[in-house]
Parts: sequence; structure tokens; C-alpha cells
Amino acid sequence: MNQVEPLTEEIGKLINWLASFGSTKNGGVTRLLYSAPWLEAQTAIKKKMEERGLSARFDDVGNVFGRLEGTEERDRVILAGSHIDTVVDGGKYDGAFGVLAAIIAVSRLKQHYGAPKKTIETVSLCEEEGSRFHLAFWGSGSITGRYQLSDARKVTDTEHLTLEDAMHQAGFGTGVFPPAKREDIACFLETHIEQGQILEDEKLAWAAVSHIVGMKRMTIQLTGASNHAGTTPMNSRRDALYAASQMISSVIGDGKSQNNGLVATVGQISVQPNVGNVVPGTCTFSLDIRHHEYDVLNAFYSKQLEKFRLIAQRGQIDLNIETWLDDPPVKMDPMMTQRHLKLAREAGIPSKKMVSGAGHDSQIFGVYCPTAMMFVPSHNGVSHSPKEFTRTEDLEIGVQMLMKILYQLAY
Repeated sequence: MNQVEPLTEEIGKLINWLASFGSTKNGGVTRLLYSAPWLEAQTAIKKKMEERGLSARFDDVGNVFGRLEGTEERDRVILAGSHIDTVVDGGKYDGAFGVLAAIIAVSRLKQHYGAPKKTIETVSLCEEEGSRFHLAFWGSGSITGRYQLSDARKVTDTEHLTLEDAMHQAGFGTGVFPPAKREDIACFLETHIEQGQILEDEKLAWAAVSHIVGMKRMTIQLTGASNHAGTTPMNSRRDALYAASQMISSVIGDGKSQNNGLVATVGQISVQPNVGNVVPGTCTFSLDIRHHEYDVLNAFYSKQLEKFRLIAQRGQIDLNIETWLDDPPVKMDPMMTQRHLKLAREAGIPSKKMVSGAGHDSQIFGVYCPTAMMFVPSHNGVSHSPKEFTRTEDLEIGVQMLMKILYQLAY
């Protein structure tokens, strides 16, 4: 690596380099768990760690670690990084920035100060988004014991391929690499784009996250009866789409009326037979609900499910609700949060403490070990989109702050 290369240039180049794996015609990135672009990217990340003097390895689910051995405390690991996977046609900063920030920060610390007193590892986690399989946080969840390898047999993608089969096809999950479960992690640090517009609106450059919202994700399936659009009277129809539209209107309307930070999203819907002159017989849609207080989240969830059942009953519709993700809010380590805010103030960086409205690997680590999460601004709050953008100057501040934190923890 060119030692005099400005940090802004380095991070900009690496962001674009990583975005080339799974790039889309829209300027976005599609890098789903265990796909060919994912495997190419994760392998390239491992090589990048090695080029920068880190001892790199895969684990059995495909997480990649780059280790910088400590001189005094070798067995307890300060872990820093984020995830490698994306949503379909997502942006090039979500997850990727945190992985690259950790690699840059650790390699620059090594160049300037040599080996740390405490062992540091960078990590490119294999999966966080839940985009391919209805199971999110596979990487961090496997490390912390949330998931076992046997859980991979229980979920499938849209092509009906199990997570286990996809993992085996990519060369993982067969015992070739060390087990994913770890018992040696002292703390976890994640640097991330905000994915909202609070920092930009308030003209701030950095934030320490105090809480990550709890979330519930579910799939709602309605089964009525397909029938002729011209000969089936309106009052005798079992129209699955009509019932779904009432449910969606209810949950979004109630969500808007909360005014307490709760958000509810229906982002995916499918209808069968999906023909213009046939009454829809089945309809399936997704629902994502989030809030940083679990009581508020659960109360809203229960109220909506009760409404869904009444709507289905009125329309003579069979209803099946699969809640496949139920994560409570997680508080980041308060001592680390305050210490990092103090570092930002001392450096003259405009900053604040804030709640994350998005889910992150830090919420999985946060119930396992002391965890800290940091944000840099997102332009216009756009994320999960090819239009996702953060200025390199803001990315640089994120790396600089991570370096300060790692220096304080490890040196």
C-alpha cells in the first residue's frame, strides 16, 4: 500500500473496488449470500487483509477475519467490521464501508505504531440483510451462538434451495474451516452509514449509537378462491387481494398515526393467478415493524394481527402469519458510547448520540459482548438503493474515529 496516499482517496478507491463485485446496470450492487459475486467479493476481501499484513482466514459459514496479534493480551479479541452482503440492487456503502473502514484503520495503526498490546481482528461478516433467505444476521448469529449449522436446513430462497445447500455449494458448512462460534471476543465495533438523514440535516459528521431498534418481520399469506371476474358476484367473492389491501391500509395508517418513532413497511407482495380477468385466489405480502421500545413494538404488532384476523374472517379468507424475525431492541454499551463521544468532542468533530432505526450486526453482538456502533452521514438519507451516497470526507472521519477508538482500546 502507498503509505502517503490520502485517506479520502484510499477509502474512495476501495469502496468502488468492492462495489465491482455484483455491480448492476443501475450503478447499484447485488451481492446475495453464497452467490458467485458474494464469494468473489469475500475471497477478495480475504486477500486484501493479507496484503495489509493481517493473518486472514474463513470460518465455516464464510465470515472472513483478519488478525493483528497483540503483544500482551493475545487470547481476547477486539473485533471490528461489518457485513459483505447487500439487498437486491442496493448501494455500495451499506455494510461495505464498515468492512473497509476496519481494514484501513487496523492496517494504518499497524504502520504507525506496530503491533498492538491487545489482539485486533477485522471481520467481513457473511450475511446481515436477510435478502436471499428468511433468516437475517447469519454471520454474526453464527459467531455468537444465535444460530447453529442445523438452522440452515430450515429455510429456502425463492428457487427453493436451502441455506444449507447454498452454503455447501459455496464451499462452506462442511467442516473444512474452523467453527463459526467464538468465545474469545472482548468487544465488537461497527462503523456504518446512517441510512437516514438526521446527521446531514443537523450538519453533524459522526454519531455514537445508543440503541438499535427492535424489529418484527413476517410473511402474511391469504387464501381465498380464484374465480371468473365477470360471473362471480361481488358479495360472494373470496378475494385474497382485496383482503390484503385492507390489511395493508390498516397497518400503514395505524403506523402513521403513532408519532412515536414506530415504522411499519409492506415492501413485497405477490398475487395468484395474477391475471386481469380472474378474482385473486391467493395473496402474500411482507410486513416489517420497528421501534426502540419492545413494549410499544409488541402492542402494535398484536393489535395489527387482531385486525388482520377480523378482516380475513369477514372476507372468508384463510390466513397464515409467519413471524420469522422477532428481535428486541438492543442497547449499546453505555460506557463505550460515552467514551467515544468524548473522543469525538476532543477531536472537534460535530457529533451526537442517536438511535438506529435500521437493524445491524451490532444488535446481535450487543447481547453477547460490549458493543459500540458509530454512524457517518448518508446523503438525503437514501439507502438500499443505487443512489446511496456518503461523501469521502465523511467516510474519512468515520475511519479516523475508528482508529482513535482502536488505539485507545488496543494500544
